[in-house]
Amino acid sequence: MGKRKSKRKPPPKSRAVEPLETQFNCPFCNHERVCEVKMDREKNVGFISCRVCLEDFQTNINYLSEPIDVYSDWVDACESANAAA
Repeated sequence: MGKRKSKRKPPPKSRAVEPLETQFNCPFCNHERVCEVKMDREKNVGFISCRVCLEDFQTNINYLSEPIDVYSDWVDACESANAAA
């Protein structure tokens, strides 16, 4: 007489975590991957600038902020400036 086989499923495979981007497309000059984000966590400031057209933007960040948050704040500020004009 043998034991019954266990009906437990194998553990799920872990997914590889991909790092988030720190270079983005410029909304002004439309070049790809030329805007670079720098985050100063000590001063709680995120800074993004374009290497081609030299446009830049600065915003406040918190301990949860990521570079994509700074970029999205910049795009939102551009859209609000265009809507007001």
